[in-house]
Amino acid sequence: MSLDSYLDVPEGFRSGFVSFVGRPNTGKSTLTNALVGQKIAITADQPETTRHAIRGLIHREDAQVVVVDTPGLHRPRTLLGERLNELVKDNYSDVDVIGFTVPADEKIGPGDRWILDNIRNVAPNVPIIGIVTKLDKVGKDTVGKQLMALHDMLGGDSEVVPVSATKRTQIDVLTDVIVQHLPEGHKFYPDDHLTDDDNFTRISELIREAALSGLRDELPHSVAVEIDEILPDEDRPGVSNVHAVLYVERPGQKKIIEGKDGRRYGRIVHNARKQIIELLGHNVFLDLRIKVLKNWQSDPKSLGRLGF
Repeated sequence: MSLDSYLDVPEGFRSGFVSFVGRPNTGKSTLTNALVGQKIAITADQPETTRHAIRGLIHREDAQVVVVDTPGLHRPRTLLGERLNELVKDNYSDVDVIGFTVPADEKIGPGDRWILDNIRNVAPNVPIIGIVTKLDKVGKDTVGKQLMALHDMLGGDSEVVPVSATKRTQIDVLTDVIVQHLPEGHKFYPDDHLTDDDNFTRISELIREAALSGLRDELPHSVAVEIDEILPDEDRPGVSNVHAVLYVERPGQKKIIEGKDGRRYGRIVHNARKQIIELLGHNVFLDLRIKVLKNWQSDPKSLGRLGF
C-alpha cells in the first residue's frame, strides 16, 4: 500500500489501538477473534493460554481498529509469569482504549480490583470500557447484575457492554463503542492486513493449542513450542515440511503428552496439521518432537531462547 493510500481516508476517520485486559480465561482471545472475523489468537479452557501480545485488525469505512490481545494479568508464580505481567503493563500506556473484561458467569472479586488498580496506576489517562463476556452462559437477570457491578467498580461515566463472542452477540455494538473512543487519524495497516504475527509464531501457537486440548492442572503452563524451520518438500511440490519442538519441564509430562501408545501425540499432530494447512493454504508435513527443558518457566536462559 502506498503512502497516499494510508493518508487518503474520509474526513473524521478514526484509528487506534484497543487492549483487552482482565483475569486469565475471561474470553479475551475469543473476543479478539470475533472482532477481527478470523482466528488469530488461540483459545483453550485453561487460564494463561495467551503468552504474547497479538495484534488483529478491524477494518471499517470510518475506522481502523488495532485489537491487542494480551495475556491475563495475574499474581505470578514463575519468572515467566512476571515477564508476561510486564508485557501486559507495557501495553497499557501504548493503547488508546482499554477493554476491561469480566465473565458473566463469575462474580467480580479482589483479583479484578487488583487488575483495575494496576491499569489506573500505569495508564491513568487511558479510557476504560467495561466488557461483560460469555453473555450466552447465564440468564438476563445475572447479566444485569454483572453489568451493574462492573459499572459500579469502574465508576464515573464508564460504558459497559455485554457480549457473547461465540454467538457474535453485540460484537458490532462493542466495535462502535471502541471506535467512538479512538482519535482521528490515518490507517496503520493495509486493508488486507489481519495480524502482524509472522507464520512461525502463528504455527507454534496452533501446535500449542492442539497440545493443550484436554490437559489439566499444571501441565498446560509447562508446554511451549518452538519452530525450527519451515521448508518446501523437494520431492512433493506444494508441500511444506514444518519442523517443530514441543517442550515440557519434566519427563513425566512428556509421557502425558505422548499418551498411551502415542495416541495423544498422534491427535496433537493431526489437529495441529489441519490448522496449519488452513493457515498456509497448502499441504503440510508436521515433524513434531517432544523434549524436556527442565523448569524452563523459571530459567532466564530458557525463557530467552523461547522468546520471553
